[in-house]
Amino acid sequence: MKLYCFGESGHSYKAALALELAGLAWEPVFVDFFNGTTRGDAFRSDVNEMGECPVLIDGDVTLSQSGVIQQYLSETYGKFGGTTPEENREVLRWQLWDNHKLSSNAGLCRFLMNFLPEDKRPADVIAFLQGRLKAAYAVLDKHLEGHDWIVGESLTNADLTCCSYLYYPEPFGFDRKDYPNIDAWLSRISALPGWKHPYDLMPGNPSDRA
Repeated sequence: MKLYCFGESGHSYKAALALELAGLAWEPVFVDFFNGTTRGDAFRSDVNEMGECPVLIDGDVTLSQSGVIQQYLSETYGKFGGTTPEENREVLRWQLWDNHKLSSNAGLCRFLMNFLPEDKRPADVIAFLQGRLKAAYAVLDKHLEGHDWIVGESLTNADLTCCSYLYYPEPFGFDRKDYPNIDAWLSRISALPGWKHPYDLMPGNPSDRA
C-alpha cells in the first residue's frame, strides 16, 4: 500500500498510524504541501480531486479522507473496529466528533500559530479556536476518566482519530499536564508496539524548511 502524506499533517498521521500499528505493509509518498503540490492540477486530477492528504492506494482501491481510510482498514483487514454493531456506531460517533470539534480546530490553530509568518497570525481567530479546543479537551478528558480507551476494551479508530494532533510538538494551546486522563491515554497509545511519532513515521518536518 502507498499513503500520500506529509509529516506535518495530523490527518495523514491518523491513517499512517493505523497502518503502522496494524502491522500492514505500506510506504509513504511525500506530498510537498507547503510548496503547493495539493493545489496543483496534477495532484487534483491524478491523486485527489479534493486537493487533500491523506490518500491511500491499495491495489485498485484509492481512498481519501482519514476516516474513510480507517474504516477501510477495519472492513478489509479487521483492524481497529468495534467488536459489536453498537461499538462500531460509537467509534463512528467519536470520529465525527473529532473531525468537527477537535482535529479541525487543532489543525487550523496549529497552522495559524506555527506555519504563518508572525505578522500574519490572526490573534483573535487563534484565541477563538483555542476556546473551542479547551471545550473539546474537557469533553475528551472527562470521557476517559476510568477508561483506558475511548470505545470498548482496546484501541479503536476512535482513539486513532482523536489522538493525532495531540502528539505534535508545536504550540497550539494544548498541554498534556492540564488533562491527566488524556495524558495517561496518550501514554498508553505511544507505548503500543510499533507506535511512532508523526515526524518519524512520515516524511516532512518543519526543520526541513528552517
